[in-house]
Amino acid sequence: MSSETSTEPHTGGTPDADSLQPWQLFTLAGLIGATLTVFMSRGQSPSAVILLSLTIFAAAAVGIAALRTFMPLTGRLSNDSTQVLGGRTRAALEREKTLVLRSIKDLEFDRAMGKLSDKDFSEMGARLRARAAGLMRQLDAGAGYRGQIEQEIERRIGKSEEAPKKGECSQCKTVNDPDARFCKQCGAKIGVLS
Repeated sequence: MSSETSTEPHTGGTPDADSLQPWQLFTLAGLIGATLTVFMSRGQSPSAVILLSLTIFAAAAVGIAALRTFMPLTGRLSNDSTQVLGGRTRAALEREKTLVLRSIKDLEFDRAMGKLSDKDFSEMGARLRARAAGLMRQLDAGAGYRGQIEQEIERRIGKSEEAPKKGECSQCKTVNDPDARFCKQCGAKIGVLS
C-alpha cells in the first residue's frame, strides 16, 4: 500500500511531528553558539559582539542550506512533500496551465489587433490548446482518489450489500434523483434509516 493512502500508524522513515527535526538542530546550535559568544566576549565592544553573533547565525544558516541540499540524496523526504502528478508538483502544473491559458488569450488579442496572421494564429493556437488540454487531463487524473479509497475500503472490509444506493429511499426502496431530499413515492426523508 502506498504512503499516500496509508491509514496505519507512523512507524519510522520520516520523523514524526513530535521529534526534533534536523534543521532545528542547526538553529539550536546557532542560538547556543551566539549565547556562548556573548558570554565569552565580555569586555569587547558591542559591535564586535554583534558581529560575532551574526557570524555564528550565518554559519547555522549555511548548515541548514547544506542540509536541505543533501537531504534528497539520502532518499528520505520530509512529511510536508506536496502532491506529485507525473513527476511534477500540482502547483507547478496549475501555474503552467494558467500561463498557457493566458498565452492563448494574448494570442487571440494579437490576432484581433492585426499583429498575427490567420495561419500563424491557427498553428500556435492549436499547439497551445493541445498543451492546455493535456495539462488539464493530467490535473484531473490526479484529483480523483475516491475510486482508490473505495477499492481500499472494499478490500479491507468487503462490499456491503445492504448499503442503499444514492437517492434510494430507505422506507419504500424507490430510486429518486441523486439530489432529492425526500422520497417522491412516500415522502420520507432520504438518507435517514428508521
